[in-house]
Amino acid sequence: MRYLYDHILKDLNRKMVFIGGPRQVGKTFLSKNVLDQAYPSGRYFNWDYTSDQQDILSLKWHDNDGLIVFDELHKYKNWKNWIKGIFDTNKRDLNFLVTGSARLDIYRRGGDSLLGRYHYWRLHPFGFDECPKNMTLKEVFKRLMTVGGFPEPFLDGDEREARRWRRERFDRVLKEDIRDLESIRHISLLDLFIHQLKTRVGSLIVKSNIAGEIQVSPKTIKNWLDVLERMYLVFVVPPYTKTLPRAVIKPPKVFFFDNGDVIGDEGAVFENLVATQILKKLNFLEDRDGYRYELKFIRDKEGREVDFVIVKDGIIEELIEVKFSDDKISNHLRYYAEKLNPPKATQIVAKLKHSYSSGKINVVDPVTYFRQR
Repeated sequence: MRYLYDHILKDLNRKMVFIGGPRQVGKTFLSKNVLDQAYPSGRYFNWDYTSDQQDILSLKWHDNDGLIVFDELHKYKNWKNWIKGIFDTNKRDLNFLVTGSARLDIYRRGGDSLLGRYHYWRLHPFGFDECPKNMTLKEVFKRLMTVGGFPEPFLDGDEREARRWRRERFDRVLKEDIRDLESIRHISLLDLFIHQLKTRVGSLIVKSNIAGEIQVSPKTIKNWLDVLERMYLVFVVPPYTKTLPRAVIKPPKVFFFDNGDVIGDEGAVFENLVATQILKKLNFLEDRDGYRYELKFIRDKEGREVDFVIVKDGIIEELIEVKFSDDKISNHLRYYAEKLNPPKATQIVAKLKHSYSSGKINVVDPVTYFRQR
């Protein structure tokens, strides 16, 4: 049972529930679990199936079905107005669960006509907070580093099969999902752009440099990056500049939802893993509690940098530095911990033998840090 199950059940009693997340992250499995366990008489429809499309538009379900699940409904051009009409005319005999592999909360053409009618949850791949009972923490870490946290390759643990799965998933996202939702003419160049991002994880993404390398305009690069975010392939971590007089507006960093996408050394892979786990935690807290969380990094004109900054409702909550094997506290982390005085300052070390504290800073391993929800 995935970590959002109980929260979804609770919210279904109030409003529609939307579940967003990357393709093959487990949205269909989760929604069918909700049906099987809590609404056995409910109905499941998938917009990708032609027969289901016809049944959806013909409203072929019963008022006593309890729950109706619409999978990939966002691919229907007028889906928002359509589901709004269904919900508004429903006498509350039915509950609705909508899933999608594009970002349902921001994928808008015009205003948000559904405002106030739904709760939105973002489902992420497996992580340190979802350890299968038959798997040691050491094995969990190994699999997250080698095959990533998406359910199929993570639970299988076979690196060769993971590579095959990843290629097939990537092709479907690139050639089907993006084609269905976006107007992109040069898919082969977009593929090349994604490869460039895979080799730059943890580094500043200078759009003009990449544009010159693949011979497209910086505006095109910006648009492509927006598309990849909407498709849950990547997420952007921008710089934090507020209250820093010597901060400099820097390009963002880009990380991948699938840790197996990263092309680089163990340090780059681990930084991406930490980024995904932080984002998973922040998305969960935001969707559950309603606070606004932001994930950023800090770098000033002197080159002092801290990998991640957690911002809650505009106020820094925690500074996080990431190291693969070096357990010596970063001088830059010390500097910003003193200057910004956040409630928490943490250095996460992959190969840490013993946790310790020094002043305001805690040095911990990733399992200890991320198993605390």
